[in-house]
Amino acid sequence: MIVVRTPLRVSFLGGGSDFSEFYLQHGGAVLSTAIDKFVYVIIQERFDDLIYINYSQKEIVEVVDDLQHELVREGMRRTGVTGGVEITTLADVPSSGTGLGSSSSVTVGVLQALYAHLGSLVTADVLAEQACEIEIDRCGKPIGKQDQYIASYGGLRQISFNIDGSIEVDHVALDEHTLQRLNRNLMLFYTNRTRSSSTVLLEQRENIPDRTEILAGLRDLALQGRECLAGGDLDALGRLMHHGWEMKKDLASGVSNPELDALYRSARRAGALGGKIAGAGGGGFLLLYCPLGAQDAVRLALSHLRELPFTLEREGCCVIFNGR
Repeated sequence: MIVVRTPLRVSFLGGGSDFSEFYLQHGGAVLSTAIDKFVYVIIQERFDDLIYINYSQKEIVEVVDDLQHELVREGMRRTGVTGGVEITTLADVPSSGTGLGSSSSVTVGVLQALYAHLGSLVTADVLAEQACEIEIDRCGKPIGKQDQYIASYGGLRQISFNIDGSIEVDHVALDEHTLQRLNRNLMLFYTNRTRSSSTVLLEQRENIPDRTEILAGLRDLALQGRECLAGGDLDALGRLMHHGWEMKKDLASGVSNPELDALYRSARRAGALGGKIAGAGGGGFLLLYCPLGAQDAVRLALSHLRELPFTLEREGCCVIFNGR
């Protein structure tokens, strides 16, 4: 048995500039971090040649092509594993519609597990690149490329998407005190709403030609956010997040709605400096930057929502148990 753990993530700034339709012409950048909420992929070799897949459903098939779970199916095709395995996926939070990058974490984790099953060692860059290939090229998902990279690498990162197609993943180095201050000033609340990210992202992708100025602004905010972190001005990061959220709502009609706007306004009135709906928007988790002194007031204002405590996660996708 092999167990692989892959972190989920929250993105602070720059989301949307990681679409190739934008960054291949203008360059993109995001500021993102892995968190200590995980997707687990367990792979067990079977005596027979069947394929067992356990998630919200259970599949038992004889050939890879018959799998309905497209991420597992394409992962098996990509790595050349043809049968004789049982693969189980588990997650710390709901695995869809939450905005924490769970689909990409599943893809990265499945690839890592399959390579470990084959006895192969692969780099974080290879995992991320192949996960992008599976989700975007093979499965046709209308998504960018930040989630696969932060899931693979972990940590607090600035990810740059260059005009020549190359992708750079830079560690944002903070001293321990600043890192802990940042962690303490972040809050996550579940909005009790889920959404299809594909619906929001498809419209967002289609709008790119008419939103290049906004996307360039979001990219630049990510670069400014890194400078704020490097200088220890964390409250400035919170204010940039507010600015970024106001801009991001113009990327597509489904990014926000009156109910989500009301939640965010309540949090701001209670003392949050900034925030955003995680991921594509439309539902899932509300990420807030809020100084410690105002957090009780924010919790009271959002008392009907469930808070998800979390810490920043340094590690990316990794094998945590290999019993072979």
